[in-house]
Order: sequence, then structure tokens, then C-alpha cells
Amino acid sequence: MNKIIKVGVVGIGRIGWGTSIREIAKFEDKFKIVAACDLIEDRRQKMADQFGCAVYENIEDLINDKNVELIYLATRSNDHYKHGLMALKAGKHVLLEKPVTISYEEAVDLFNHANKEGLPRLIVHQQRRFETAFAKVYEIVNSGKLGNVFEVNTEQNGFQHRDDWQTISEFGGGQLLNWGPHIIDQSLQLLGTKVFDMQSYLHQVTAGGDCEDHLRIRFIGDNNRVVNMSISGATALKKGRYFEAFGDRGALLYAGDKLTVKYIDPSIVIPEVVSSPETPGAAFGKSGTYESAIKLEWVDEEYTVEVENQDRRAEFWSMLYDDLVNGIPFPVTQEDVLAIMRTISTVKAQNKYIMKVK
Repeated sequence: MNKIIKVGVVGIGRIGWGTSIREIAKFEDKFKIVAACDLIEDRRQKMADQFGCAVYENIEDLINDKNVELIYLATRSNDHYKHGLMALKAGKHVLLEKPVTISYEEAVDLFNHANKEGLPRLIVHQQRRFETAFAKVYEIVNSGKLGNVFEVNTEQNGFQHRDDWQTISEFGGGQLLNWGPHIIDQSLQLLGTKVFDMQSYLHQVTAGGDCEDHLRIRFIGDNNRVVNMSISGATALKKGRYFEAFGDRGALLYAGDKLTVKYIDPSIVIPEVVSSPETPGAAFGKSGTYESAIKLEWVDEEYTVEVENQDRRAEFWSMLYDDLVNGIPFPVTQEDVLAIMRTISTVKAQNKYIMKVK
């Protein structure tokens, strides 16, 4: 019989209640919610009614609950460091919503209290590493089908006049700390090497508060690959997830659940192209200009790929369980999370102020 991990949930809000708690409940053979904490009484009562669990108004009381083995923290971003540190010092394993903290320095310190022999585990909820669409794009980019991939573009776009706490810097708001940890993680995976250079900018366009709701980052790797990423709450067209990848033998495009791949037939050996300094012919064509010097035979493929599906979501919880119970390291490593936070810190340093459109 499997060991059942006893979970205490802190924060019964949009992510806690709306997404993760319902997912945890599907894995009754691995996890059991035994305690919940929220400042709002109605939310506590909802957890007690549905799960028959202990409920607390104060996080200290849940942390001190000896029945709790794993604490899932879905509190506001600016509280992640404080709450995570309290739980780890109490010897509890922690699943922490992204961003792990709101600064690189806090993240380093938090990990100093975890993931070493004799210390509890700290896993960050970077579940979008396992998006179906990203996984397929990543597979093709690394398959060699497109040849040497020199540029990748990835976007998460929408359009809204947002007004919640995630637009206020005091609470760790802004798209850099909201969608940022997910898309930065995917971008670094698609880069496939160390970052050689990085450029960025931040805009505030339609959202309230004092944070960016539109941003772009360009990563340049020491493999000469460029990854451009953008996150926007102010893009009226091209909404949702979007990927492009370009190689010297083909390209891919993902938009609206459609993945299109075009590449040169693998049987074709492309010889070295030697340019001539002579004057080309007067007519367009092979002896003139604007035509490939080599005959190309293209292969076209198209897939319907959801951005994410329930099977991929299930993988996160199974891998979390394997890490905690079977000692199989979770694939989004501590080093991966710290690389995300270094990127966020660099972007903040590059942008001393946010460009305001309104």
C-alpha cells in the first residue's frame, strides 16, 4: 500500500482552491488534505465541509499541526519567503507557489534551509514546465528535425484591465513575477545553454497598480541561439500561448492549438553553398537572384495540440510524490528555480523604471 502524504494547504484562493486543491483531491492514493488555513472564515468552512480537515486562521497553527507532513503554500507572493521559511524551520516539506520568492537573494536563503541531507524538501509549483504544447515544441526543437535552431519565440498574451493585488508591487505584483517564472523557465529550457547576454524592457499599459503588464526579454546563448519571450496583458491579437522556432532545415509555428512544422526532407544532403561575386543573370531564377541554389523538397506536418491537458497536469503530482517518497528528484531543480530568479533580478536591474503608456 502506498504511503499517503498528509497535506496542509495555506491560501484557499484562486490558485489554491480554483486549481491545485481540486487536483490534489484526485490523487487519494498519494495525498490527503488534513488541514487548511485562510484568513477568510467562509473559505475555512468550505475546506472543513468538503475535506473534513482541520482549519486554522493563523499559519503558525497549521505549521505546528503534527499531522501535517507537506505544506502547500498558495499565499501572496510577498509572503512566500516568510511563510516558506517558517514551514521549513519546523521540519515540514514545502510545495511553494511560484514565484518562489520576490528576489533572488530571498530564494537563495530559502533553499539554504531545504533539499540537503537531514533537511525538508522545497519544491516550487513550476507546473507549466509540463504544458502539452511546450513539451511538444521542446521535443521538436531538440529532435534535429529543424536542423540547427537559431531562434525561438515564445509568448503568453491577453488583454485585460486588471485590478487585483498582482498589479501592486508591494505584494510582488507584475507580470515578471506572475507569468514570468513559467515563461522564463520555458525560455531557458528552449535556449539549451548558458545565457551569454540578455536584454529586456517593461511597460505598464492597461493594468491598474504600479507594475508592468507587458514585457519582453531576449536571451542570447553561448550556442548562438536567440530566444525571444514576451508576456502581455495588453495584446488584443495573438492571444494565449504562441511559439515559433527557426532552424537551418525548417521551422515550426504554434498558435491556437495548431502546431505546424515545415522542414527539408531528411534524405536531402545540403552541400556547402558557395557564393559568387559575379553579376547574376538579368532575369529572376536560378541564374539570377532570390532563388535557392539547392532544390528543396519540403515535408509539412500539422498537429492539434492543447496548451495543457489533465494527463500532463497529473504528471506534476506524481513526480512530486516520487520526489518525497521514492527519492526520485523532481525535474524542475533548485538550480532551475534559482536561474529563473537570477533572470528576474537582472530584468529589474536593467529596468530602473517601468515605461508607462497611459
